[in-house]
Amino acid sequence: MANETKTPLQRLSQQLNQIVVGQAAIIEQLFVALLSGGHIILEGVPGTGKTLLVKAIARSLQADFRRVQLTPDILPADILGTNIFDLGSRNFTLKRGPVFTEILLADEINRTPPKTQAALLEAMEEQQVTLDGETLPLPELFWTVATQNPLEFEGTYPLPEAQLDRFLFKLVVTYPEAQAERQMLLNAQQGFRAQRADLAKIQPVASVADLLRARQAVQQVRVGDELIDYVLALVQRSRQAADFALGASPRAAIAWLQASKARAWLQGRDYITPDDVKILAAPLLRHRLLLEPEAQLDGVPIEQAIAATIAQVPVPR
Repeated sequence: MANETKTPLQRLSQQLNQIVVGQAAIIEQLFVALLSGGHIILEGVPGTGKTLLVKAIARSLQADFRRVQLTPDILPADILGTNIFDLGSRNFTLKRGPVFTEILLADEINRTPPKTQAALLEAMEEQQVTLDGETLPLPELFWTVATQNPLEFEGTYPLPEAQLDRFLFKLVVTYPEAQAERQMLLNAQQGFRAQRADLAKIQPVASVADLLRARQAVQQVRVGDELIDYVLALVQRSRQAADFALGASPRAAIAWLQASKARAWLQGRDYITPDDVKILAAPLLRHRLLLEPEAQLDGVPIEQAIAATIAQVPVPR
């Protein structure tokens, strides 16, 4: 692994862990997603730093960033854009929506109706937008991070399976440990205010070009046939397990392999191991697999059902 490729991401990781204290595991998984080109759902109660984290990544990478606060009255055109008739020139002019950016933060995605949620399907899968029959490409780095609150259900619209499957990971942002939260209080006491312009003080420590070069390096990570067979066996097992009404898709299998390569590269290896695959199982599958009604009534956590399924598949040596 070339140091000149990895060093900018090391600086980025160090800076993010100083800004968003106590979320090192989430930051590592976000890096895996960035290197895999995979979109993210960040789920957590208000005040756990979800928005701050995404803003800090964009600022540190010097990436174009747009935020959309999704509400029940948001229309697809508010995200994608629309053609507006100019009376002076008597021509239609394209007004691009916030989707035309490098990092898109879709805040509270489950608060907007399915019609508006579906506006992101083509952008997330094909990295393009079709407006009035014209197909428009999105930036090479197009990364969607959607947030949602796990506690509020009134006035929300659950994401359909077709949309969920386009997200690489669903990451659950929990409360930080006491020591990390104490550091947050010290930072606040010293004057840091995330809701103010303090983000402008964040130093650019990497660039979009650095990230794209790192993605190319990830493609050089080796995957043995036994690891391909292992991922295949895990995916097929998820479709046969008694606890699941819906198993992992072929898209999930491809994403799992790519994310495993990204994690191996971040760990300093040019090959993946079974541990790379297993560690990513919960974030990659928790939003894709659908529990059977009996398992839901029994209160089986989705992560527990995933772990049980993983344990049933022999690990390659």
